[in-house]
Amino acid sequence: QVVRFKTAAETAELSEENRCQLWIPAGFAHGFLALTDGAEVLYKTTDRWEASAERSIAWNDPGLGIEWPSQEVPQLSPKDAAAPLLSVATVFD
Repeated sequence: QVVRFKTAAETAELSEENRCQLWIPAGFAHGFLALTDGAEVLYKTTDRWEASAERSIAWNDPGLGIEWPSQEVPQLSPKDAAAPLLSVATVFD
C-alpha cells in the first residue's frame, strides 16, 4: 500500500510474475504485507537514509481505508508497532 502523507491512498500489487517495481516519491508513506514465506523486498533510494526525515503511521489506521487481505496482526518492528494514526502523525509541509 502507498499512502501520500498529504492526500489520498493508492494501491499496487507486485509479484514475481509481473516483475514490476514501484517508485515511491519523497513525501509518500509505504507499507507492505508479504503474502508468502520467503518474500524479499529490495529498496533503491535517491539518497542516504536520514533518521530525522523518517515518519511512521499506523498500518491499521481506519482513516486510511486499507483493506488488508489478511485479518492476522502482522509481525511489526517496535517502531511500526508504536506508529500513530495519520491524523496525529508528524507530516511533511
